[in-house]
Amino acid sequence: MRFRDATKLIGVMMVTLLLAACSSTPKWVEKGGGYMNEKNSKAFYGVGGISGVQNEPLARESADNRARADLAKYMDTYTSYLMRDYAASTTAGDFTKSSEEQNIERALKTFVSTNLSGVAVVDRWEKEDKIGKTIYALAKMDLETFKEQIGRMKELNAQARDFVRKNAEQAFDRLQQEEDKRGNNR
Repeated sequence: MRFRDATKLIGVMMVTLLLAACSSTPKWVEKGGGYMNEKNSKAFYGVGGISGVQNEPLARESADNRARADLAKYMDTYTSYLMRDYAASTTAGDFTKSSEEQNIERALKTFVSTNLSGVAVVDRWEKEDKIGKTIYALAKMDLETFKEQIGRMKELNAQARDFVRKNAEQAFDRLQQEEDKRGNNR
């Protein structure tokens, strides 16, 4: 192989590796929202995504808002659950034959409503495929900001507010330990 051919081959390989590295999906897109320990800070994250919207500014804003909504569900979620179960067995005359019937219904409603300050969209990632473009957004609220939010919540009495503020750090550490056990680190 001549020097010129070897140089071209190395150049093509480097461009291929660079493109592959640039196109890899960020870990936060694959894992989704939740909590995470960073170098010296702890934070809550929300991930939102949207596809099929041609208007790029509108798509970015929608992805950002979905990331904020995803983060909000970690702060305050109301869930209502209802299950109705009906079963009957009827026998008449011949006890070897019966008529069976049953009906099971389940309804689940989840509602999130919270006012969060200090949430910032800290990253976006775009993926293009045959169908179109998908835009992902990552929203962040650090633990200190979360503790301040708890202090401003008027719905909590002073004792509950102090308890949450004091125990937020420990709860965060316990959650991180559980994640570490399962090998789900970001």
